[in-house]
Amino acid sequence: MLKYLLAVLTLTIIFPAAVKGENPAHSMTAAEVMKKSQDAFFYQGVDFKARVMMKLVSKTGAVRVRELSMLRKNYGESGGDQKYFMYFFQPADVLDMTFMVYKYPKKDDDRWLFVPALNMVRRIAAQDKSSSFVGSDFTYEDVSGRDIEDDAHELVMEAKKEGAPCKECYAVKSAPKAADTAYSYKISYIDGVTFLPVEERYYDLGGEVYKVFTADEVKVIKGIPTVTKRTMKNLQSGHRTEVSFTKADYNIGVEDSLFSERFLRKPPKNRIE
Repeated sequence: MLKYLLAVLTLTIIFPAAVKGENPAHSMTAAEVMKKSQDAFFYQGVDFKARVMMKLVSKTGAVRVRELSMLRKNYGESGGDQKYFMYFFQPADVLDMTFMVYKYPKKDDDRWLFVPALNMVRRIAAQDKSSSFVGSDFTYEDVSGRDIEDDAHELVMEAKKEGAPCKECYAVKSAPKAADTAYSYKISYIDGVTFLPVEERYYDLGGEVYKVFTADEVKVIKGIPTVTKRTMKNLQSGHRTEVSFTKADYNIGVEDSLFSERFLRKPPKNRIE
């Protein structure tokens, strides 16, 4: 968290106008806050690429590592259609596995997984969006984001508050309109400068926090504040997943042709390396 606060301090120096123009004391609706956060977290740049290290850590401290490349491209305006492509390098049992998402606003996303051991492309059903992503504490939906209109949002805090995970931030309560998630609601703490999510707390049906997301490191890449380290922890099982982005870059000219079944089976090396 200290690294995050230092990063935000740097951003206030780099982007002083943003601090003046986006003061959390200025009234915004909960939906507006979540829209700005979605834009900052999932839609920056025309496209994006990162090498990803994913550590799955058990309650006893045992670690499993997954390494992959992730590419994303936006279509249309911010908040519109997107496409995602992921290729797995390790461990050996997922080598050459690929995952692709066509993300749409206001309707179910399309998701495909290529399993090389079976030489089969498997369509992931819409109802599986809350399932674990490759055994991690993140869900398929966490990878590309959840539609804002799927939830009812309520602003429960703005500006400064002692004990909040950021110096000046909004807190938004988001409750699913349909019973399509494993949680009853979540509280998102959104930084008032970058509008990146600093922390998300997921509550079970009994009203207890059972899962927590934290943004552990923010770097400025091509002028864009980017969460480069994040953790999702399941408080009930004690298991957590730590994700780090390396070699992250924006606006590299990702081709439309990448997002096809052909390249799910045999992705181009120049894009996944």
